[in-house]
Amino acid sequence: MTPEHDEQALAAFALGALEPAERRAVAEHIAGCDACAAQVRSFQRVGYALDCAVPSRTPPPELRARVLSTITGASLNRRASDDALRSSPAVSPSSVSRQPASLRTWLPLAAMLLIAIGAAAYAMRLQGRVATLERALTRTSGEARAAQQATLDARRIADQARSAMAILAAPDLARIDLAAQPGAPAASARALWSRQRGMVFTAANLPPAGPGRTYQVWVVVPRGPVSAGVIDPDATGSGLGVFRTPADMPSPVAVAVTIEPAGGVPAPTGPRVLVGAP
Repeated sequence: MTPEHDEQALAAFALGALEPAERRAVAEHIAGCDACAAQVRSFQRVGYALDCAVPSRTPPPELRARVLSTITGASLNRRASDDALRSSPAVSPSSVSRQPASLRTWLPLAAMLLIAIGAAAYAMRLQGRVATLERALTRTSGEARAAQQATLDARRIADQARSAMAILAAPDLARIDLAAQPGAPAASARALWSRQRGMVFTAANLPPAGPGRTYQVWVVVPRGPVSAGVIDPDATGSGLGVFRTPADMPSPVAVAVTIEPAGGVPAPTGPRVLVGAP
């Protein structure tokens, strides 16, 4: 640390323990050094807090007399020293009055205490910055998870589109139009089925299935209905499903849609809303 940034000198300045010349030198320095000025203010606040923390005591009369006598003598000596400094063309450092021995002993301890308190304050600020970084990291992690989910959704949609294109290009493609039933009088749907590649199912104007409910598509074959899958219409009532069906499944005699519990069921239990036959 360079002399002009001597923390001991800054602490002594804050506590008013420097000689006039030293005090002027430090004052001139901190006037142009924001860092040292801030450190002096910090030392002054701590010194004030320490001063306030000491309980007040009324000194006995004999102690007051001794202290006043000492102060009077010290003031006279100090004025004489100042006069000598002004009249002398050059004064060696050894001839300049320094702090008393007790003050020289106490100042480093005070500076260490102030520095320790400053370090504790810095640690608290650092802890706050760490907490801020942790919150930012949490937000970033959440954004990363959202981006990952969006990527998975995009891949699923792309896979679904490729499967739909393959079904629509199948040579054995069969079309089955479904008619609305009383449960959804405005609805309509169409199934495009290939034994080799599966089924593309589209629907329109489906009303909301209700809480905990979903629409389930059934391929009806001679031995009974076989679940193709479930669809969840959007806010406009439009739904799309691309389903795989068993390659050995017989040709359907009908395709139907029922309202079932969310996730679907092995066999139809709810009302039919759409039905169609080849």
